[in-house]
Amino acid sequence: MAIDDREISEPLRVVRVLRNGKRYFDRASKERLIDACLEPGVSIAGLALSHGINTNQLRKWVNQRQDRQAASKGLRVVTNCVAPSAFVPVVAAAPIARPPAPSARPTSPRVRLRASLPNGVRLELEDADAEALSAMIEALGRCDVPAG
Repeated sequence: MAIDDREISEPLRVVRVLRNGKRYFDRASKERLIDACLEPGVSIAGLALSHGINTNQLRKWVNQRQDRQAASKGLRVVTNCVAPSAFVPVVAAAPIARPPAPSARPTSPRVRLRASLPNGVRLELEDADAEALSAMIEALGRCDVPAG
């Protein structure tokens, strides 16, 4: 349903004004204004300004209409999206059971690793073999830590 300019240019008709200044608007003209806001490319702020109402109030009416429509269809509307966590999950790994190394096979050298991340976290890995070191480096490589 397209809304033409004549329908949305009509001012909202005030039905009642309380002593504190709160205004009650004609339901039909309010619904026409909300319909106009839902048209693509329409500025809600511009419509609110041209009709003499607060932009936040008009946005609230539009959101309430969308919530009612979603509820009637059995949908749930999520308006506030939560940003992903900036923390990296820590998972404790069980020690790896290794068979005893035969004396003919050389043991891998023991190393010490110290890492200071840009977010102030310091990691230390002492007396580890090359496999543990490569696993640590691989795990650190998967972390997306912003620099500075």
